[in-house]
Amino acid sequence: MLILALDTSTRVGSIAFLRDKQVLDEVSSHEETPYSMRLFRDLALLQSRAQFRMDQIDVFAVGAGPGSFTGLRVGLTAVKAWAEVHGKPIAAVSGLEAIAAQAKANGGQPHAGMEMLAPYLDARRGQVFGSTYRRVAGSSTAVELVGVEAILTAEEFLSLVKENLGTAHAILISPTPDVLPRTLVDSILPGARIEEVSAILAPVIGRLAFDRASCGELVDPLGLDANYIRRTDAEVFWKGG
Repeated sequence: MLILALDTSTRVGSIAFLRDKQVLDEVSSHEETPYSMRLFRDLALLQSRAQFRMDQIDVFAVGAGPGSFTGLRVGLTAVKAWAEVHGKPIAAVSGLEAIAAQAKANGGQPHAGMEMLAPYLDARRGQVFGSTYRRVAGSSTAVELVGVEAILTAEEFLSLVKENLGTAHAILISPTPDVLPRTLVDSILPGARIEEVSAILAPVIGRLAFDRASCGELVDPLGLDANYIRRTDAEVFWKGG
């Protein structure tokens, strides 16, 4: 199965080409150039290196949010168009899920039910995108959502993790871990581990897309939607906040 995976949810954009779960090549960039300009440049570079045509892709995968409103809109629009033109399905993957899936298991082995994975991203304005996940038994990468994904202050996020913790121990996971002050973490979740993972999410999104395809959890272009979480400024002002 050939998969083209795309992530435009953060400043570190990435695109990856996979066969099943094997990443054959990837391109990433961390720059201020708008995604409307760099996306197709990066795609052309990836195609020139990996030597594939768009009509050969079996599944298009995309990071569906949360993240930058403009970035998500560009990425999802592109994937919808590719899937529509080539008649192929789409795997929509949460960026937070892709972050959680990168967490290292204790001792190199998964311990489902013993760890609460708490991925988060800088949402700016003093807030984070975050949620809680747990490992799927028998898998080293698959995770499942516990609760909901939300935009919260740092204190609210840590309190949410504490509420969902139970007897598990917390692992806070992020490509931008310094968004949460260590002193605040220690005051709410003493002993919690903070783990920094890669901000290049397209390869992970591609692997998770393979799992979705194997389970038949794909959508068509009409069924693809973004998980913005935060309302746009236009919506806030129009609705009076």
